[in-house]
Amino acid sequence: MASHDSQFGRLPGLFASPDTSSFTEFLGSYSPELLPGRRTPPSSRVGDDIPHGTTIVAVSFPGGVVVAGDRRATAGNVIAQRDIEKVFRADEFSAIAIAGTAGIGLEMVRLFQVELEHYEKREGRTLSVEGKANRLATMVRQNLGMAMQGLAVVPLFAGYDEERDEGRIFSYDPAGGRYEERDFYSVGSGSVFARGALKKLYREDLSAEDAGLVCVQALYDAADDDSATGGPDLTRGIFPVVASVTSEGYRRLGEDEVGALARAVVDGRYESPGGPTAPLR
Repeated sequence: MASHDSQFGRLPGLFASPDTSSFTEFLGSYSPELLPGRRTPPSSRVGDDIPHGTTIVAVSFPGGVVVAGDRRATAGNVIAQRDIEKVFRADEFSAIAIAGTAGIGLEMVRLFQVELEHYEKREGRTLSVEGKANRLATMVRQNLGMAMQGLAVVPLFAGYDEERDEGRIFSYDPAGGRYEERDFYSVGSGSVFARGALKKLYREDLSAEDAGLVCVQALYDAADDDSATGGPDLTRGIFPVVASVTSEGYRRLGEDEVGALARAVVDGRYESPGGPTAPLR
């Protein structure tokens, strides 16, 4: 029988018969320097001149979950980018959003997407929601050296659990700790303000559309008090990225849909600058 090298040209046999369903482990054994967390950490802490993504939120509703993020990236006190995207499709039934060092975060997202696709092709089935959350925790943990030097990435993962018929939300710390959150959560520099809004606006019977509206309201409140979080930019037509994950799969809301939600929020703030109020009783 011909060797793998002759069958597949110059590719090593490792490519023809990988012994792991984890693409991250495969890449680590073949070319570890390509992994985000395997780079040599800088000798001193990196300053604020590297773009950072800020606030991301997630809200569950019966039968699914909505994930949203503002569009601003900052480098110190400067707006580095006005239309960065922080919410992405992980696979058919899950989403990932990133806060922290933008460049490393985007690499982590791409690697995570390949990780899930590789597993599905190798095993002929998808990972469970918890399995996906655990794989992401491993990637975050591998970036600990960079995080200690100021290049942290803190993702937010959300997926639809087919067995439970519900959306689930997972948060992480820079050391790779994984935590399942109930109902809603927020990560990033404006997360304290966003989470305060989520507490007041969340209802167990939210529709998918209302969950999206809650997310946009929370991001507006974050932008109202956190200079690193960007609010809806009506003049440029830049709105938050909002995506839902249900039994029908991942769906990113169109610009027209998100624009309508953002304009409704902005119009409402003319009458009530502090936003909608929750009933006291």
